[in-house]
Amino acid sequence: MAPAAPQTPTACLALADGTVFYGQGFGATGQTVAELCFNTAMTGYQEIMTDPSYAGQVVTFTFPHIGNVGVNPDDDETGDPVAEGMVVKWDPTTPSNWRAAEELKTWLTRRGRIAIGGVDTRRLTRAIRQQGAPHVALAHDPSGQFDIAALVAAARGFAGLEGMDLARKVTCAQSYRWDEMRWAWPEGYTRQSDPKFKVVAVDYGAKRNILRCLASAGCDVTVLPATATAEDVLSYRPDGLFLSNGPGDPAATGRYAVPMIRDVLERSEMPVFGICLGHQMLALALGAKTVKMNHGHHGANHPVKDMETGKVEITSMNHGFAVDAQTLPEGVLETHRSLFDGSNCGIRMADRPVYSVQYHPEASPGPQDSFYLFERFANAMDTQNDRMSQ
Repeated sequence: MAPAAPQTPTACLALADGTVFYGQGFGATGQTVAELCFNTAMTGYQEIMTDPSYAGQVVTFTFPHIGNVGVNPDDDETGDPVAEGMVVKWDPTTPSNWRAAEELKTWLTRRGRIAIGGVDTRRLTRAIRQQGAPHVALAHDPSGQFDIAALVAAARGFAGLEGMDLARKVTCAQSYRWDEMRWAWPEGYTRQSDPKFKVVAVDYGAKRNILRCLASAGCDVTVLPATATAEDVLSYRPDGLFLSNGPGDPAATGRYAVPMIRDVLERSEMPVFGICLGHQMLALALGAKTVKMNHGHHGANHPVKDMETGKVEITSMNHGFAVDAQTLPEGVLETHRSLFDGSNCGIRMADRPVYSVQYHPEASPGPQDSFYLFERFANAMDTQNDRMSQ
């Protein structure tokens, strides 16, 4: 039997250094430029693609079986995919899962996102680890016609994420209420009926499952746009302030977010809780600095040590910038640290219920070791309300 004829490549990934990876395209056709990162999670590709924290990035999935459980409306973290594209080892197969409502290929086409399969993702991941997150151009053309020189030039022309405020692009256009709680068998998502705390959540690119965790912890959540002022926040007379995850350079978003947070801290004693970009916004507001990481942390298996209890949590992460622990001012304590590279993963004020973590305790996808942080936030609001009523 004669060997099968090699397939003509219908997609290519061009790196700014001139390296080109060829493969088979699926999803939307066209071209996009972005920063390239890799994610080591074995599940949750739909949640990853719709996580607003991935704005401006193409995601390489190190796990080869991407697409095997299909997609469904319940697993979207926001209305549309935010990641610019995806790179996988093997072409997605027909899904086999009782929750699947659509194939990944069809979903990507309908949502306008480009993907490439058949890529040596091990080699690509090693290059990212060694050289840092590269700028890339990803193209999909069924005819297989590519202008490689133009694609490399486009990758080199990408401005990069440093100095880029992407929170404005992914935040909500106006305020809204949220009362949906975490998914549970067999009911699925249920609505909160008896909230105990009023919480304002500032949306820098909030994932739906973070909001669900807040609702499940007893919070009546009002979501405000990233550009909300202290007056906007305090007008709701909240019991607590939540600062969400999000994409881009924290220093750029901090130009308008930091003054708001500082103003709230000066005018109110309410508890404050931040996650991911919200963690970085709080750190900047307290006087620390942030730095761009070589290739960031993206995955669902990151060990983090609680410096105060000695316990280790396995966490989900998605960030390309980090708080520089060496710049934390007096009165701000480092509470959590990555056991992969020692980078900062959490802070708190020594004398107030104000704290944040770099990782994602809502764990979608990933382990659920860290849900206690939402309960800690609720307990802090309960304690603060009792103190104020005395």
